Amino acid sequence: MITDIAAFLHWFGGVNRRAVRDIGSLPDEALTWKPPSGTGEDAWSIAELVAHMAASRLMFARAYRGEGWLPELWPHPTDTREQWIDALTMSAGAMQAQLETTPDEWLRRRIEPVETPGHAISGWRVLMMGVEHDIHHRSQIDTYAGIAGWEVQQIFGRTAEEAGLSPRR
Repeated sequence: MITDIAAFLHWFGGVNRRAVRDIGSLPDEALTWKPPSGTGEDAWSIAELVAHMAASRLMFARAYRGEGWLPELWPHPTDTREQWIDALTMSAGAMQAQLETTPDEWLRRRIEPVETPGHAISGWRVLMMGVEHDIHHRSQIDTYAGIAGWEVQQIFGRTAEEAGLSPRR
């Protein structure tokens, strides 16, 4: 359980840095790449996924603040790698600004989730849902990178093989 909003924001800063690193290191081919099949989010380009990540961060922050589950489109372009980085950086900054002055007690207050009204969850869970959503889409983009044959950044700076953890065959 998260009990301190400053500690949460510090941790989220690391999550955002990894998203910026991973997405910012994609090659030029990523600018126009789309999955070969799929529907909805499964067929979105990387630019669309980044815009969704940026906008969703703010939706979760608004829900946590008690302003409702109000999804909005990301208002800035995400057509270039630089715009991807800007979107992630701006949304992280906006999220921090919206959360940093909230009292730690809000982490324990109950919030109605959008998908299951009547089953309120703790504020800290709402924040964790937002971060899990963010990591989910970062992982989706990293998976696309691996499938496309692009370099995939290592979360801890070493591959499993370098750590001596190669899967047995």
